[in-house]
Amino acid sequence: MRPLNTPGLLERLSCKAALWTGNSWAFLLALCITLLWAAAGPFYGYSNTWQLVMNTASSITTFLMVFLLQRSQVKESLAMQIKLNE
Repeated sequence: MRPLNTPGLLERLSCKAALWTGNSWAFLLALCITLLWAAAGPFYGYSNTWQLVMNTASSITTFLMVFLLQRSQVKESLAMQIKLNE
């Protein structure tokens, strides 16, 4: 049994995630989820749990997106530095 190539696996995963989240379909999905959440408000009586669901989801998404953005920025600046060094 061979060990997982974790850096390669994480790199591929982050590349795919960055490409997918930068897509118009990802925005449309986020918009639909937000609209469904808002529409469910009256059904749940605008309870604390109803608000907590969206707050938690948006906090987790924001946390992960910060790392994807940082990864993309670092990769881009490294590529630019390589070109400048040539």
